[in-house]
Amino acid sequence: HFEGPTIPATDLLTKPCDVLVPAAMGGVISAEVAKELRTKLIVEGANGPTTPEGDEVLKERGIVVLPDIYANAGGVTVSYFEWVQNIQQFAWDYDRVRAELDKVMRRAFGHLAATATKHRVDFRTAAFVLAIERVKYASDLRGY
Repeated sequence: HFEGPTIPATDLLTKPCDVLVPAAMGGVISAEVAKELRTKLIVEGANGPTTPEGDEVLKERGIVVLPDIYANAGGVTVSYFEWVQNIQQFAWDYDRVRAELDKVMRRAFGHLAATATKHRVDFRTAAFVLAIERVKYASDLRGY
């Protein structure tokens, strides 16, 4: 049990830093907090740490946000790798898992960055565009 001094969440989030990783709770970066942030990059470790209003302020201020849908994808991807290994009854070593994850995440970021550039949008919007394009593609293949 930690009994040392505590820092209010808003004070902690607004400390100067190069990269801010809100990784515990959703909705902590509101418009008010976004106005006070002193960072260049946010990597969203939590699900939905930025409110829509906060997101607008971050865009206006030019703070880059790597959205939760990408930043959290590594854990989901490794879970998929575990499933593949279980189906095949074959275990990968740590280096193989890291190499495969690196390949998948780099490719995903490439798609994300290319979509953001193509449509001149932020990474969150690019992630939504990619998701919608992929659902449309799958639906078209199925004849829907």
